[in-house]
Amino acid sequence: MLHRTINESTPILPLPRTLNETAFSSSQLLKFYQETTMNTLMNPNPNLSSPNFSIRTKKLRLLTNSGQQISLVAPANKTHTSIRSKRADSIVRCVLDSSIIDQLGLSESGLHNPSISTSYRSLDIPKPNQTLLDAQARVCTGPTQTKPLTEEQTLKVLDTILRSASGKLGDGEEEVSRAQLGAFFAGMTIRANCFSEATQWSEGETRAMNALWPRLIRELPADIIFIADPEGSIMGVGTSIGPQFVGNGPNEMRLVGALREVLAGGHLGFEEVQGVLRDVLPLETGMHGNVSESLFSAFLIGQRMNRETDRELKAYCLAFDQEHGPPPVADVKSLTHYGEPYDGNTRFFRSTLFVAAVRACYGEASLLHGVEYMSPKGGITEEQMLKFIGANTHLSPLQTKGLLEDEDVGFGYLSQREARPSLYSLRGLREHMKKRPPIATSEKVQQFVRARGKEAIVAGFYHEGYEDPLLMLMRRRGVHSGLVVKGEEGALSMTTRVRSAQATKGPPVNYCAGFRSLSYPFVSEVDGVSRESFSVEVNAKDYGFEPTDTPRTDRSVLRNIELGLAALSGEKGPAYDRIVLNAGMVDHLLGCDGAEDVSAALDRAREAIDSGKALSRLLNYVKASHRI
Repeated sequence: MLHRTINESTPILPLPRTLNETAFSSSQLLKFYQETTMNTLMNPNPNLSSPNFSIRTKKLRLLTNSGQQISLVAPANKTHTSIRSKRADSIVRCVLDSSIIDQLGLSESGLHNPSISTSYRSLDIPKPNQTLLDAQARVCTGPTQTKPLTEEQTLKVLDTILRSASGKLGDGEEEVSRAQLGAFFAGMTIRANCFSEATQWSEGETRAMNALWPRLIRELPADIIFIADPEGSIMGVGTSIGPQFVGNGPNEMRLVGALREVLAGGHLGFEEVQGVLRDVLPLETGMHGNVSESLFSAFLIGQRMNRETDRELKAYCLAFDQEHGPPPVADVKSLTHYGEPYDGNTRFFRSTLFVAAVRACYGEASLLHGVEYMSPKGGITEEQMLKFIGANTHLSPLQTKGLLEDEDVGFGYLSQREARPSLYSLRGLREHMKKRPPIATSEKVQQFVRARGKEAIVAGFYHEGYEDPLLMLMRRRGVHSGLVVKGEEGALSMTTRVRSAQATKGPPVNYCAGFRSLSYPFVSEVDGVSRESFSVEVNAKDYGFEPTDTPRTDRSVLRNIELGLAALSGEKGPAYDRIVLNAGMVDHLLGCDGAEDVSAALDRAREAIDSGKALSRLLNYVKASHRI
């Protein structure tokens, strides 16, 4: 049994098929994960089945970033296995002896297990300048959300830009990137050209810009001057640089032409947006890039500030569907594509990975997709959790198809890194833009793998006004059912907590809207493709759930995993209730077979957990992701 004392000669035991055979705690499940998968962390294809590789175990204790001790089981041979801590404030690290490292084909530097979401940020991406990033957060947003700068704030930003351009930044100050310059000046230009009086330039911004504009013209390159004053009409001291700027090379020339329209507050056609995206992506950085990062950053933030039209969002959504050719088709009766925000959760429990394991138990396959780390939130993602517990996160769409079809797994995860390299190339630029680009909306509505049976898409949203565009994109995909959820933090997790009495702008948390191909209650309209549309605010109390506060995770990947494993091991509580609520309600709202009655759908989800089947599915995924 897993909870007995483990010593030097104890063999690794297989996981029981159901929880009725033995009792688990969440910490014991973590111990099992580390026992069976610590060797495979960060390694796409270890050969654990080699007849020459024998494993014995040794009981060890690791110190997490929070100071919590967890009993873990790590592989050991007859010679030596040691555990040492590197950056003990944030990393749990297992170091194996050289013979085992050689047998597994691992590098010692790859065996680490960051437990905080920000630890997953790539060190290859230069950090943005914080002074300018703070200003971008205020001015690179919508026509009603923008917060004008004061004269003092504007002077500080412009001084930072000038000192960066002349190489005179102080110690600890990051260089201002071209992407930051493009986003900041695009925001200022669009505000001057077409925003309302309340969000146009303040008097302080105008005085500061007029005072330093002559120096900016001398210090900044032509592409930045073009973005700041494309027609030579915004600044008191005009210049011919903006009106005469055309860019370098055919790709950049097309981008400049489109950007002139965007900076004036205009919109583009479907083919025009797709043409720009295909010209520019994948983004090549540095001196030899195919276009200036400043221009493309200005283009992306400008489209978002102007609020994208349906045709523009469709262009972003569909532009790279054929990047790897036609998507593989999984032989499953039902497939739900889950579109969580790629930048993760920073505060609350993220439940979708565990929901996918539950739904797989009764034949509802789920495909999750995302990235390891994404700005601006830099929160917990499914890829971080899967990587933490030892799963292979480098699978192709074809390999993921195999996991969806596997009768012992039934769900899958795809990284944007593997599925859409062109879009993945923007992760550094997106951090330097500060605000979300249009791709942050369209990437949630993807079909990296198709199904022979019914297909559905579920996507989370936060900002009011993006419900209908998301549903439009789902209809454009041709799926049978579509659902948008305003979960906590804009993610997909509906909550059981009591709705705050304090009014919030836009739809409340737990608001859902969508369409489906079968008839159920609360129909509001039927479209021309025999789909019924609905909208509903889910009140968990109506379905027998006791109101509870949402568990906090505060960027801790370890804490999120602990909550999910405890729930899948049958431990009742807030995390358990959220997994059940989200599995059952999604089944019902999408019109899944056997979920016509909400109570029956919720009971089915509970049975999947209480029987131990959902936990087995998650463990099977970890093993199968390497075997496949």
